[in-house]
Amino acid sequence: MQDLDSLPPVADVVPHGGAMLLLDALVHADDEGCTARATVQPAQLFTDAAGMPGWVGIEYMAQAIAAWAGMRDRRAGRAPGIGFLLGSRRYECDVPAFPIGSELTISVHAELTGDNGLGQFACRLALDGREVARANVSVFQPADAQAFLQGQQP
Repeated sequence: MQDLDSLPPVADVVPHGGAMLLLDALVHADDEGCTARATVQPAQLFTDAAGMPGWVGIEYMAQAIAAWAGMRDRRAGRAPGIGFLLGSRRYECDVPAFPIGSELTISVHAELTGDNGLGQFACRLALDGREVARANVSVFQPADAQAFLQGQQP
């Protein structure tokens, strides 16, 4: 188990960059899952006058899963791998948007991870401390993402 003081910058474990990196920091990470933090900024990708649309919550969840996978890769001595969001079941969001300036806490828990790169996660998103979104998210992290993208992996 690691806490905020011993965790690397989120950019070191998530393969997103620039405007597409929505997370600010990892707060907690262990073998079962992780918790990340994000603050909605006015100039971020996807924001408008109402804030960050509620449907972007699924991307926050996916990036928290990527951070968890990146921490696993890091502990194994590998660079963070590229993964793919396959889909979600029952994404529910109680708010139409996350207001600018609000703090989001994203928690993901690995329910199933296979040797073939498939994973299923229970995800929660809290807005200023109150849970407002939840989903079960399916992901795939191939052993060789470039080969997979080129159709060279079974």
